Amino acid sequence: MGRVTAPNQALPVPPADLPGTLGALRAAGHRYQTVKQELRHNLLARMRSGEDRFPGIVGYDDSVLPEVERALLAGHDMVLLGERGQGKTRLIRSLVALLDEWTPVLPGSVLNEHPLHPLTPSSRALVAEAGDDLPVGWLHRSMRYGEKLATPDTSVGDLIGDVDPIRLAQGRTLGDPETIHFGLVPRTNRGIFAVNELPDLAERIQVALLNVLEERDIQVRGYQLRLPLDLFLVASANPEDYTNRGRIITPLKDRFGAEVRTHYPVDLELELALIRQEADLVAEVPEHVLEVLARFARAVRESSSVDPRSGVSARFAIAAAETVAAAALRRSGLLASPASAADDATVRPEAPVARVGDAVSVTSTLRGKVEFESGEEGRETEILGHLLRTATAETFRARLAGLDLSGFTALVAEGAVIETGELVASAELLRQVGTVPGLAKALDRLGLGDAPTPEQAAAGVEFVLEGLHLTRRLGKDVTESGRTVYGGRS
Repeated sequence: MGRVTAPNQALPVPPADLPGTLGALRAAGHRYQTVKQELRHNLLARMRSGEDRFPGIVGYDDSVLPEVERALLAGHDMVLLGERGQGKTRLIRSLVALLDEWTPVLPGSVLNEHPLHPLTPSSRALVAEAGDDLPVGWLHRSMRYGEKLATPDTSVGDLIGDVDPIRLAQGRTLGDPETIHFGLVPRTNRGIFAVNELPDLAERIQVALLNVLEERDIQVRGYQLRLPLDLFLVASANPEDYTNRGRIITPLKDRFGAEVRTHYPVDLELELALIRQEADLVAEVPEHVLEVLARFARAVRESSSVDPRSGVSARFAIAAAETVAAAALRRSGLLASPASAADDATVRPEAPVARVGDAVSVTSTLRGKVEFESGEEGRETEILGHLLRTATAETFRARLAGLDLSGFTALVAEGAVIETGELVASAELLRQVGTVPGLAKALDRLGLGDAPTPEQAAAGVEFVLEGLHLTRRLGKDVTESGRTVYGGRS
């Protein structure tokens, strides 16, 4: 995926064998292409080779990406419509990888002018004067992407440009392109420019983009500059029925050649794939715990207590997985502290492995990511807690359906209890359970393998206990200290 080069990131160095002059560029057979022709050519090349055309984009193969490809092949500027957290910006930035890796430019040109297609009078004069001896620079595709988050204070000067009074004072005439301090859009000439959250842009500022999209020229301070900008313009927006703060003006919508609707992952496997790809986990999170979190995110998204117009971002499930991993790491750190260490110095340290009980903290830490219906004020954590329990029960049934778990219920049938919790060590939990008929099969069903570590086994045991409780086969109490006690029928 193409990335915007950060200010402190070293710029890519052009290969030494690239032509260094205009004459050498012509001799090499280089042909000028517009950005849209370049995108079309490289997209077709990837299609023919079978190469991944949009690396890192999950869940859009059969829906969004075909529409995006048709827009690129048609040479249409594009607007992506979708609720928050649907990967619109990620998709837009991935388009950079479809540009040529290196493209020739006139050195020092703020408009990234092509040596065979200069725009400004001064550049045309420079090319005519130097001829084949004109030096040629090379621009990496990562530098051919511009992006602006639309905010109410964005000005025409930010996007298009403004008159530079210093250059006027130096004697240049009004109307000369040399008097203009160009904005973000023209400075991304011969590249891809993205406007994120376009409806947030004031309507009078949206008007400034009309000529860019249709006539491909710009207007600054009442006079027109005939600069045939070469751009692929793409914007993101929330659907109009949600965006109360603004709208895309009708003439601007009309100038976008394609409108593509994005969506959340359509099934559980895609939700899981997205979490695996994006979550930066600081501890091991077993597959059954990830599945609980994926089902939880989908349940929140579908809940009648949640405002459907705002959506529930894919970042919700990703942050949930990272929070659960952090809880496991916290347990590992605290159990290794002097206050909790056993007198026996040979006791094995607790490895960080997440358990289903670690997910409880998610209901409070992530509630700010969800917009609830107005009538649910004050019940947010309660609602999320219920949905988490529902997701856990669904995962329990999906993973362990038909398995004989009577060994666990028999264990507590005569009043025995099993205590677990955030700071209960894996060895302690396993000691309480002992040898239980059916445990090995349960761990295998959970994907923990034939020889799980104590921490993995404890994660499996806690999940079985919680599942039995949620299916009304075990009782459960929470102590004042926050520990969970399983025992007896609910």
